[in-house]
Amino acid sequence: MKKVLIINGGQNFGHSGGKYNTTITENTLEVLKGFENVEVKITNVDEGYNGDEEVQKFVWADYIIYHTPIWWFQLPNGLKKYIDEVFTAGHAKGIYMSDGRSAENPQINYGTGGMLGGRKYMVTTSWNAPATAFTLPGEFFNETSVDNGPLFGFHRMNAFVSLKKMESFHFHDVEKNANVERDMELYREHLKNVFEKELKPQLV
Repeated sequence: MKKVLIINGGQNFGHSGGKYNTTITENTLEVLKGFENVEVKITNVDEGYNGDEEVQKFVWADYIIYHTPIWWFQLPNGLKKYIDEVFTAGHAKGIYMSDGRSAENPQINYGTGGMLGGRKYMVTTSWNAPATAFTLPGEFFNETSVDNGPLFGFHRMNAFVSLKKMESFHFHDVEKNANVERDMELYREHLKNVFEKELKPQLV
């Protein structure tokens, strides 16, 4: 039995109702239900949570899937607060033990004290920015990808607790040029392909 924790970081704030990431979460659950021997837990951050219970979910899971909008080029405040609280609560309780360094040689081994080894994570993001803002010369993000640019710190955060990255999926132009049916179909195919590889029996 493989265990998946889905974290829905959608948030009702300002002009955002959080509905888009709720739809992504529902599509994730639909795809995962198509696999045998997969158990799923969902945390909807905007509905509230218990920090210690969330720590146990991370320890329980084989896979963590984050769904988040991007606000002002960063995680929304609710999801950032969730991570700050849950990861801090997880110190020496299954998420991380230390920063990995020793007093004898503090210059090396930073970021090697995580406790979630053997687990993997995936992230989806949703943007008003079109995909071309990241790829075309002269456009806003200077040909820097979402993962290597705005999400660089997010990925290092997960590496710090010893989670291994799976292929991300990014939804673009969701305000001015949204095509929810098309985008969800592409996402479902992405998720299915990733988990077919992950859950395929290993020949020995």
